[in-house]
Amino acid sequence: VQLQASGGGLVQSGGSLRLSCATSGRTSSNNAIGWFRQAPGKEREFVSSISWNGASTSYADSVKGRFTISRERASSMVTLQMNSLKPEDTAVYYCAVALGAQVSQHPDRYRYWGRGTLVTVSS
Repeated sequence: VQLQASGGGLVQSGGSLRLSCATSGRTSSNNAIGWFRQAPGKEREFVSSISWNGASTSYADSVKGRFTISRERASSMVTLQMNSLKPEDTAVYYCAVALGAQVSQHPDRYRYWGRGTLVTVSS
């Protein structure tokens, strides 16, 4: 299984970005996908997760109402639409394939990790 995250960049506070995670491999289509982020000097934290069929989603409290996760199974693409961005959203964002089909907020429930994409939100 391979993952490639893209879409990061520099944006002003209040702006929007759309992250994409391209997945490949048979496992990824039957597993939940998650987004995590890690800011400088901080631990990695959960952002959002979507179940294998897109029916269930989960969000960190800090991003609820601002971020939306979705997946297109036909193209094995998972996107994270990020609106109303804040400086505290600045981090490297990673997508990952879960061990199971349902959403999870725990990093140890994810098996495969892609390279991150940097999101910088200026004030």
